[in-house]
Amino acid sequence: MTIENIKKILADQLYIDINDISEDSDIIDDLGADSLDIAELIMSVEEEYGIIVTDERLMGIRTIGQLTDL
Repeated sequence: MTIENIKKILADQLYIDINDISEDSDIIDDLGADSLDIAELIMSVEEEYGIIVTDERLMGIRTIGQLTDL
């Protein structure tokens, strides 16, 4: 999982410029995602990378960088 792939998914999903997203961007506070956006993002990541993100793992994720560490 790369930061660039996650940035592209988020940019497409949230209709924002990919250049406005950095590794340290807070998904909720900086990018304006809500709980439904987060759920859609996680489903996209799970599907694209063939992983399962448990609720426990999801609870600690706030930034793009943290998400790529999964």
